[in-house]
Parts: sequence; structure tokens; C-alpha cells
Amino acid sequence: MESNRQKKIASVLQRDLVDVLQNAATQGGMKGVIISVTKVNVTVDLSIAKVYLSIFPIDKGPELLEGIQSNASLIKHELAQRTKHQLRRMPQLTFFIDDSLEYIDQINRSLKGLDNPLENPDSLEKRKKK
Repeated sequence: MESNRQKKIASVLQRDLVDVLQNAATQGGMKGVIISVTKVNVTVDLSIAKVYLSIFPIDKGPELLEGIQSNASLIKHELAQRTKHQLRRMPQLTFFIDDSLEYIDQINRSLKGLDNPLENPDSLEKRKKK
């Protein structure tokens, strides 16, 4: 159960991270890429923030996540500058891809019968648990 303080810090980080990441993507020359922060979880001691990103188009997700993780210290610094009057210490940021929308889409396709394994045996590989 998250405390009110954790929720407030998560919402502040989420709001500012959207601006930082989207501006970095557009200034980096990546037109047509949408980066949204779907959820931020802050640990009880407020030292680590897990950031879940939804990236469109999906095929650029792993490439962008790698770039974001390599620039995590710069992103943390930019966030610290934006939130210096709200937070004393900036939590360590860890980034993850949020694939829940893709998962929901796969379920919808299966329910509609679009991924029939009898007609398309290649779809069985996608259904195996990792």
C-alpha cells in the first residue's frame, strides 16, 4: 500500500518526466514518436522510482529504452532542476517498457479469432510463456 507521500512524489515525477522525455525525443530528431509515462512507483524509503514507459510506435521501444537508460543521469539531473522546490532528494530512476496495451491488443485479437493457431502455426510461438 502506497503512502500519500509516495503517491505525491510519483505524480510529480510522472508529470515532469513526460515533458523531459517528449522534449528530448523531439529535439533528438525523432518525429512521430510518442513517449508516455504510464506509471511511476516509488519505494517506501523514496530512494528508487520505477518508471513504466509506453512508446509508440512499438517497434522503436527497445531502442528508445536503451537510449533513455544510458542517459538516466541526465534525465535525473533535469528532473532535479524542475522539482528542486518540491523534493529534497531525487530518487534513482529505473525505466521499464509498459507492454500492457500490447498485451490487451493480443487478447482482443485472440477473442476475435484473428490469431487462430490452426490457420497460422507461427502464432503459437507468441503464446508460449517466457
